[in-house]
Amino acid sequence: AGVIEDENDLIKRILLILEENQETLEITCKHAEDYRACFYELIKKAAQKYGTKTVVLVDEYDKPILDRIDSIETAARIREKLKNFYSVLKDADPYLKFCFLTGVTKFSKVSIFSGLNNLEDITISPDYATICGYTQEEFEKTFVDRLEGIDLSEVRRWYNGYSWLGEPVYNPFDILLFLRNFEFRPYWFETGTPTFLIKLLLARKLNVAKLEKLEVGDELLESFDVDRIYPETVLFQTGYLTIKGTRRRGPLTKYILGFPNLEVRTSFNNFLLNTFSDLPTKEEHYDRIYEALERGRPEELERVFKAIFAGIPHDWFRKTGLEEYEGFYASVFYAYFCGLGLDVRVEEATNQGRLDMAVLFEGRCYLFEFKVVEDEATGDALKQLKEKRYFEKYKGKCEKIWLIGVEFSKRERNIVSFEVEDVS
Repeated sequence: AGVIEDENDLIKRILLILEENQETLEITCKHAEDYRACFYELIKKAAQKYGTKTVVLVDEYDKPILDRIDSIETAARIREKLKNFYSVLKDADPYLKFCFLTGVTKFSKVSIFSGLNNLEDITISPDYATICGYTQEEFEKTFVDRLEGIDLSEVRRWYNGYSWLGEPVYNPFDILLFLRNFEFRPYWFETGTPTFLIKLLLARKLNVAKLEKLEVGDELLESFDVDRIYPETVLFQTGYLTIKGTRRRGPLTKYILGFPNLEVRTSFNNFLLNTFSDLPTKEEHYDRIYEALERGRPEELERVFKAIFAGIPHDWFRKTGLEEYEGFYASVFYAYFCGLGLDVRVEEATNQGRLDMAVLFEGRCYLFEFKVVEDEATGDALKQLKEKRYFEKYKGKCEKIWLIGVEFSKRERNIVSFEVEDVS
């Protein structure tokens, strides 16, 4: 329990766990102060004492590294200690029946399990796709006595959707708390804060809106290390993104990732906004955005979002260099709309290309195109929306359709053009 501070703290924690196992197994290690020697002794002596090969179970094998992932140097030193610890498994192989290791992330075998070539990764194996959650059928059968009057489609929308190349599953933590409280809340998300991930996303200038349909390859999906961290990989391995589909590109498999459900999608974007504004201000912005959409008055969004960008300290831009990055401005729009739980569609394909963003709300469609300009407005954002005729895809689906071209100035770090046109 608790957070590992450094490599010395890690060794103390391992020795404590080994001591507890000695008591449970009624085995005494001759080298009790040497964490590697004691681990080896426990495995060997347990097999000899009980006349059967030893099973090693390790939960959260990666937690010591993740505890200090914000400090690369410290995390690297902890990684090396863990590498030395797990290397014992190779030497103890004659006494082992099997090992089962679980964790949030998948570090490369070279960095943690060097030499353990017989480890099988079942993270995205279809045979084990439902091992960590309830399928829809399991959920309805297991909790049948508690589901009377419950909107199952809403429960599915909130908590189902985690997928590892098999049937999607529910997060058990969410389900158990929901069935205790019968209230839709982000139970899992409230157990932790993705501060490190948010910082990593912004540092790598990853457009948050693209997380709806993020395409990655095998190498990016599967593993990382403390000195080679990719936000896409960490987002998938920590459960903020899940597999929505696959496609082949020659000999390569491409994975399409996205938010698993409403809980994660809404909460993640809501947390992202905490980076830019305090809670009371953010709530005020939410109210004004919702009212503008509810009234069907998109022109009122201009004042709200100008205030949002004006509230971001210029020093923050200076440190990140995001003022030239179109994806950042689009991400703020996207985060506010998603934080409200709205139907937001990103880079929707049309016969003329891809639309930046569509927001569907109570029979109305708001279609956005974003551009970054040097200083003065050009009108190109709205012009592209009209010339590409993106709105034709939404004819018949929406009672009202608005085109909204938004342009941002690198110098002003704010909106310099917000043009709206009704094409219903």
